[in-house]
Amino acid sequence: MNDLPLISVIIPTYGREEALRDSIADVLIQDYPHFEVLVVDQSPKHEPEVQAYLEEVAALGKIQWFRLNWASLPGARNYGVRRSSGQIILFIDDDVKLTPGFLMAHAKNYLQNPEIGAVAGRVFDRMKLGESGGKLQIEYLPSQAMNPGIAWYYIDLVHTIKPQQVLTARGCNMSFRREIFSKYGLRFDERFRGSAVREESDFCLRVRQTGYKIWYDPEAHLVHLGEETGGCHDISTRSLKYQLTFYHNNFLMALKNLTFGEALQLYARLFDCQVLGHPPCNKSGSFGAVFSRAVFYILGFINALSSVIQSIWNDGQIYTKLDQQPQMLVVNKQPSMSAN
Repeated sequence: MNDLPLISVIIPTYGREEALRDSIADVLIQDYPHFEVLVVDQSPKHEPEVQAYLEEVAALGKIQWFRLNWASLPGARNYGVRRSSGQIILFIDDDVKLTPGFLMAHAKNYLQNPEIGAVAGRVFDRMKLGESGGKLQIEYLPSQAMNPGIAWYYIDLVHTIKPQQVLTARGCNMSFRREIFSKYGLRFDERFRGSAVREESDFCLRVRQTGYKIWYDPEAHLVHLGEETGGCHDISTRSLKYQLTFYHNNFLMALKNLTFGEALQLYARLFDCQVLGHPPCNKSGSFGAVFSRAVFYILGFINALSSVIQSIWNDGQIYTKLDQQPQMLVVNKQPSMSAN
C-alpha cells in the first residue's frame, strides 16, 4: 500500500457553503491511504458554521486551505497545482458526493496502464439523468465523440457504462499525471472566463498532443449536485455576461486547437444548436430570441479572435502572474492519510 502514488485532491470553490463542507468530508473518508486535500477558496465570506468547519479541518492538518481575493476557475486550478505534491492531480467540484473508493478508482488506471495520462470519471449529473429518465445506458460512445469538431454533442460521461478512450473529461471529475504539468508544462488557460465552459476541453485537447491517452473509467464516479447558487451558477445563464463569455470560450477553444475543417464543423453545430435553438438545445425559435443569440455568437467570435491575437504578446495567465504566495491559513506538512 505504501507504493501507491500520492494523490493531490484540488477543490476550487466560490460561494459554496454546506455543499463544500460535505464534499470535503467525503474526501476525508476515502479508503485510499496516501492523499492530500487542497481547497482553493475564492469565496469572499462564509457562513459561520462553514467557516468554523474549514478552520477546524485546516488546523487539524486534514486540508490545506488557501484564501484568494480573485475568482477564476482555471486560475484556481493552476494555483492548486503549483502547491500540490502528488504524483496524481485530481480535480473535483465543490458540490459533489463521493463513495469511499473514489480515489482508488482513479489511481488504479495509472498503475495499470502507463499510456494513460488522464482519467475522466463518470458523473451522475442530476439534471441530465432527470432529462433521460435515468434509464439510458451507453456502452461505447459513437465515433463522432472523438472528432473535436462535433464531439461536444456526442460525448456523454453521464450515461456511458464501459471504460474507453475519450476526447475530454468533465471538470468536476478528472485527474492527470503530474508529468502533464511538470514535464510538458501545461497549464489551464486563464482566458476562459465566466462559467469557464470549455476550459477543461481545451486542456484535454492539449494533453492529447503529449501522446498520453485520456481514459474514461465509470468506476471513478461521483454525484454532481449542480447547486443553483455558488460556483459558476452565480452568473445567470440569461445574463449578457454569460452569453458573451459562453461563445467566447467555445470559439477560443476552437481557434486554439482545431483544424480549419474541424473548426467549421464546430461553428456550424454551435450556430444550429445554440443560436437557432435546434435539438439538443431546444431553445426558443422566435425571431427576437434567435437574433439576440446571433449577435452574441458574432461578438463572441470577435472577442475570441482578439484573445488569440493578444496571445502573441500576452499568454493570458493573469492570475498565475499575480500569484505572490498569499497567506495560507494552515500548511499541512504531511499528506493526509484519512479522516480518522
